[in-house]
Amino acid sequence: MTRNELLEKLKDIEWDDFEVKEAATELPKNIWESVSAFSNTSGGWIVLGVKQIGKKFEVTGIQNGEKIESDFFNVVNGKQKLNHQISVSAKKYKIQGKLVIAIYIPSSLIKPIYVNSLQNTFLRSGSGDRRASEIEINAMFRDQAFGTKSEQVIEDSSIEMLNQHSLLTYRNRIANVNPDFPYNELPPEEFCEKTGITRKGLLTYGGLLMLGKRDAVQLHVSNFWIDMLEIPGTTPGEAEPRYTFRMPEQENIWEYYNVLIQRLRLHVDAPFTAGPDGFAPDDNSELYALREGLVNMLAHADYFSPMHSTVRVFTNRIEFQNAGRFMFDLNELKKQMHSMPRNPVLIKLFRFAKLSENAGYGIDKMLTWEKLTHNSVEFSSDLICSTVTYYRKSSVKDCRNAVKNHLENHLENHLENHLENLTDKQIDLLNYIKGHPNTSIVEIVANVKSATTGGVKHNIEVLKQKGFLVRVGPDKGGHWEVVGLN
Repeated sequence: MTRNELLEKLKDIEWDDFEVKEAATELPKNIWESVSAFSNTSGGWIVLGVKQIGKKFEVTGIQNGEKIESDFFNVVNGKQKLNHQISVSAKKYKIQGKLVIAIYIPSSLIKPIYVNSLQNTFLRSGSGDRRASEIEINAMFRDQAFGTKSEQVIEDSSIEMLNQHSLLTYRNRIANVNPDFPYNELPPEEFCEKTGITRKGLLTYGGLLMLGKRDAVQLHVSNFWIDMLEIPGTTPGEAEPRYTFRMPEQENIWEYYNVLIQRLRLHVDAPFTAGPDGFAPDDNSELYALREGLVNMLAHADYFSPMHSTVRVFTNRIEFQNAGRFMFDLNELKKQMHSMPRNPVLIKLFRFAKLSENAGYGIDKMLTWEKLTHNSVEFSSDLICSTVTYYRKSSVKDCRNAVKNHLENHLENHLENHLENLTDKQIDLLNYIKGHPNTSIVEIVANVKSATTGGVKHNIEVLKQKGFLVRVGPDKGGHWEVVGLN
């Protein structure tokens, strides 16, 4: 940070990458909270010799700069106060004739960084430091094993724990789209060894997650679950009903993928082409752009988090929310490729089936959505989760479905509220008509207990007025429809 950049910062307010502290004669006690917070998030500057008054800054200066700088570096280079050494850099400035020291705290490659004890782990939130939750601390510990967990083997496991149907359909997919794949003709045991599903006969976590039986997956990855909701509105709060489709639980990632991609096909422009799943090799459809986001979610999720990954289809956007953070700077996302898979075995298995890019996160394919739809794709991330949002214009079909669902739900609730007010004879009448929509009054009198011609006519009019009975077509040649009776 140059002197001019620092002066510009002092005209602004403290934010997530900038913190000021007085430090006239000694290091402030709360400086280590900020060091921990910056180390555990995206890094930032601590500026010593500046005081904040309201929303303004006052340069107060440092009286003994060498001692304060020495004290600071002695702590960050040792392990007496912080659990790991951190690499920092410092710059000195003269502002208004007073000494100011600016120290840059980078985001640590090893997290969490805490002060004295694990409970003193801090995160940067807005313009302040806050204590990290247990869930956030555990997420940081899991990230220490980033890129290795899916390759670990599971003791006392075997190929028998795989869902044989999933393995068969996965291999058929490879044979259809990747006929030159060198392991296509191998028997199952050798195929699994060569592809990383097993190692020396034991399942890897990636192999189990991708193709395992549900009971086996749940035994070793207890929180495994992927959800999908189709919500008839722009927010869950305005949707009525809350959702129109919720995906049932599947055996493994491969089964989830196959259900999800077909549901997503219903919501986008997806011209069908020849191929095992309706994709051409160089497909540029909206569905192809969504597929990259789906595979990104499935392959890079933190499956050991208490959170599960979810696809939400709203009328104006499609969200892929993933357990686990992006492991790179989102500001650089569209400028360069990133090849840092959380689960290398999973991304490799998707690549064998030609369902993922050969390098990076397939970001360029995901961003073709913007060219195709003229709507944006947004990326966000924190320690717990990451989200990719594909914005879209609400289609006429979506709007009609939302209105239809609302009206049907309203009518159903209305009828449920009045059903208890019907007499036994009226309910008997509805039940008979429901099974005999072409019936006549004469037939009803003959077949419904204690029915009379006058009573049937009266009750039909009551049921029509209350909305339970509708006559479709003329008196002769038409039929009855019963509404709101299960």
